[in-house]
Amino acid sequence: MGLVHADLGITLDGYSAGPNQRLEQPFGDFPVEHLHSWMFEHGDENAAEVAAIVDAGAFVMGRNMFTAGRGEHDPEWKGWWGDNPPYHGPVFVVSHHARESIPMEGGSTFHFVTDGVESAMAQAKAQAGDRNVSVTGGARTVNQCLALGLIDELRLHVVPFTAGDPGDEGSRVFAGVPQISLEIASVRSTPHVNHLTYRRPGL
Repeated sequence: MGLVHADLGITLDGYSAGPNQRLEQPFGDFPVEHLHSWMFEHGDENAAEVAAIVDAGAFVMGRNMFTAGRGEHDPEWKGWWGDNPPYHGPVFVVSHHARESIPMEGGSTFHFVTDGVESAMAQAKAQAGDRNVSVTGGARTVNQCLALGLIDELRLHVVPFTAGDPGDEGSRVFAGVPQISLEIASVRSTPHVNHLTYRRPGL
């Protein structure tokens, strides 16, 4: 069985999204160009880290990573990534609202799990087999997994920028997570981001 790893792009003060997330602004009222330019504008110098995010046999994500809606799903909406999402495998979306699975081009299929993140993780592991499972965010889902001890490797991509004070609606890594101990596995810096990898002790 592979590892469970999680990736988050975050600011220096730990935020991965701001308040008021909506379809027009997936990361809310937040200068997203600072947060993800390392991936989209400087992908060549961060190619290994970009590739590692989707190097998994199955994926777990929170609903905010699929859509900004809070109520029943819009049946016309198929996610942020267009017709051919980058996952190319089964993606288990933790949601309070049921929806039929959505097969996409390239092998990505979104499955909607209404009985919690532990159920989503169990289903992802069953599908991944010997490959890794990737928790692709957002911060609240990563925090839930950390609190439950479900993550083996946490990979934070820290940009040299602060969000200030987005308030309680901002999504911040480690919010609500009890005290945990991690080991530093690797650190790599490029001009636009620090890649910090932590592992569960004894892994």
